[in-house]
Amino acid sequence: MKKALVLFGGVSSEHMVSCVSASYVINNIPRDRYEVCTVGITLGGEWYLYEGPVELLPEDKWLESGKITKAVISPDANDSGLIVMRESGVEKIKIDVVFPVLHGKNGEDGTMQGLLELSGIPYVGCDTLSSACSMDKAVTNTLADNANIAQAKWLSIIKEDYVKTKDAFLKKAEDYLKYPIFVKPANAGSSVGISKAADRASLEKAMGVAFREDRKVVLEEFIDGYEVECAVLGNYDAKPMTVGQIKPANEFYDYEAKYENDASELYIPARITDAQQQAVKDAAVRVYNALGCSGLSRVDFFVTKTDGKVYFNEINTMPGFTSISMYPKLCEHSGIPYAELIDRLFTLAVERKQR
Repeated sequence: MKKALVLFGGVSSEHMVSCVSASYVINNIPRDRYEVCTVGITLGGEWYLYEGPVELLPEDKWLESGKITKAVISPDANDSGLIVMRESGVEKIKIDVVFPVLHGKNGEDGTMQGLLELSGIPYVGCDTLSSACSMDKAVTNTLADNANIAQAKWLSIIKEDYVKTKDAFLKKAEDYLKYPIFVKPANAGSSVGISKAADRASLEKAMGVAFREDRKVVLEEFIDGYEVECAVLGNYDAKPMTVGQIKPANEFYDYEAKYENDASELYIPARITDAQQQAVKDAAVRVYNALGCSGLSRVDFFVTKTDGKVYFNEINTMPGFTSISMYPKLCEHSGIPYAELIDRLFTLAVERKQR
């Protein structure tokens, strides 16, 4: 039986989402094939082996369980696992595969993937480079442009340059993108820090909100379209799953609409034509391959309401795995139930390592 390690928490604005996602992943790991251990990372960056009930993961209740022990993943490939600091001494636990259920910065951006590469342990999801490129929206958009993938017009700027050229940059954005303009931190997930600006005053405010999350900001033109998502699964022969559609409770699918407002609606399959669904699937695989992804990703698009054109929006290399998350729902609709999906992801991780 293989030993699987699930990482959760993390130093990220999506820390709590990670804890919920991880609880569902842990509950769906096939126990006839895998022995599970869990390591939680606090908002302060402390690592603990957690040996308590999975029900305590949400809201960080696990930290008060009395079931935590300081532990880290060893970067020494000869260890191939955890170093646990027990009161009785140091214990080494060999790990066969890692599922880093970490969303956003310090988990989905290539940092954790780099550590896992050093450790030599197979891990679920994209590698260091593709994770980093997919996390940074400016880099993602640049690579998408290079691959001739249709997307909204966009601009990006770092905080230091914005301070020096604020008026000129805002004028450039207004002329090139037109209102309304979406303003996003380049490196953030779950729509954290995203605003929709309708005029100069709201644009300036939106820039401030985005810069609180990241020193680089991306601005995009508004696309009047249906928001659709496609799950992609696989390594070098990636396959698209069913396309889903989102009807946000709010003006756009922000953090509150995703996780706190039950009025948001999900349609599986998406309420678009069969031809449009196929166009989304084809584009999702193109994006996946252009960014060098492996294991899994959820690729998001707009399908315009006027002429049905497909525009790439963003990619998420470690999508949510909660009860309301689109990725596992899309895979299940495609004939891959949750437990089988987890097993496939572990298998893909090992296969990539062997290659």
